[in-house]
Amino acid sequence: MDAMNRRRFLQLVGFGAGMTALASCGGGSDGTAIRYAWWGDTIRQQKYTAALDAFIRQNPGIEVRPEFADYDAYQERITVQTAGRDVPDIFWIPSPQVMSYHDAGLYRRLDDIGSLDLSAFSAAQLESYKIDGELNTLPRSVLTAAVRYNQTFLDEAGAQLPPDDPQSWTWDGLSEFLIDYARDAPEGRKAIHHNAYGDLNFEAWLRQHGQDLWSADGRMGFDVATLAEWFEWWEVLRRAGATTSLSEQEGPSPEWDVVGDKVLITFGNSNHIADEAPMFPDYEFGLRLMPVLPDAAAGHRFGYLSRLAVYQGIDDDKLDAAGRLVHFNINDPAFLQIVGLSVGAPANPRMLQAAYSVANDDEKKMLAVVEQEMAQEQKPRYEAPPGSGTWRTIMGRGIEEVALGRASVSDAAARVIADIDRELGRAS
Repeated sequence: MDAMNRRRFLQLVGFGAGMTALASCGGGSDGTAIRYAWWGDTIRQQKYTAALDAFIRQNPGIEVRPEFADYDAYQERITVQTAGRDVPDIFWIPSPQVMSYHDAGLYRRLDDIGSLDLSAFSAAQLESYKIDGELNTLPRSVLTAAVRYNQTFLDEAGAQLPPDDPQSWTWDGLSEFLIDYARDAPEGRKAIHHNAYGDLNFEAWLRQHGQDLWSADGRMGFDVATLAEWFEWWEVLRRAGATTSLSEQEGPSPEWDVVGDKVLITFGNSNHIADEAPMFPDYEFGLRLMPVLPDAAAGHRFGYLSRLAVYQGIDDDKLDAAGRLVHFNINDPAFLQIVGLSVGAPANPRMLQAAYSVANDDEKKMLAVVEQEMAQEQKPRYEAPPGSGTWRTIMGRGIEEVALGRASVSDAAARVIADIDRELGRAS
């Protein structure tokens, strides 16, 4: 879910996307070595390596062996490691793989590890984190769908967003505002990225319509009509000239570094402001929750839990050390001070409050939006089922068909539904 921007990764790393890092972290030990796997860009790699070094200094006798890669390479490597039952002791879980990894038997229960303190979480929170009734993963962070806007551009235009209340901050109201803005926008500037591809944003749309991305029984939770309405919301903006074209943004998934200085608004994940706002330091950015339908379904609000796990096959003599390292990730403010907030708001309530003391102004906006979203009523949310790993690719293909005039909204929506359903069927 917090997949890094590929273009940025290539720029930062300076070589191919398949790069991995398997070097040992910290000094030698007398025996206990823990493999820790995560993904991200070079900056994240450096920060987490520094955090792991700090952990080692606090825990002499424990060695940490980092296994780092970019998002796609990470998933490919875990697949290979799963086949060989050679999975890292602690690993992050990509959003499309939560249930696939569970079905592959990769998760070990966590609530019997003595060195892992769970007292910061309420019983209700721990219950909500369980998969199939077992606490076998923990959220390292929480993300929400969000609207990011360029306050500098608004000021230049002498404009204001619709008021942030349920009567004014609606999908129709935002659409009308964006089209109005685009009519008088400076040359080369558009009102919004074309981002029908944003998965959390699409999920917000679905839940407001009383549907879900995935159902409790591991199927799609939405229908053709609601997907077609989503496509049409973007088509109205595209036909009015309010969005960047797919060619301008290099595909259905917008490249922020390409068009971040050319749009007033973008849809994305709440944590993206941490990495993306600094790329354009001359501008001030703001953050809001998604617009709402006037008759939005009760409990439509949600947060995405970005999880980590301990491998089911971990040696018993490593378990105490693994628990200490997960504890450091989840519970220790010192960890937060080193790695920052690019992965989102801490799921641990104590860490969330501690985060304000280390957050910059943009990150504080992210924390506030997450707290606002999570404070509201939420109906259950279900993880991506096995076989859903290609759904974003299928969605992107449908978006291109519509935006390039190769298919009608209804035909593209029907094809997307059929293709995702076929992929899920293969996995069942």
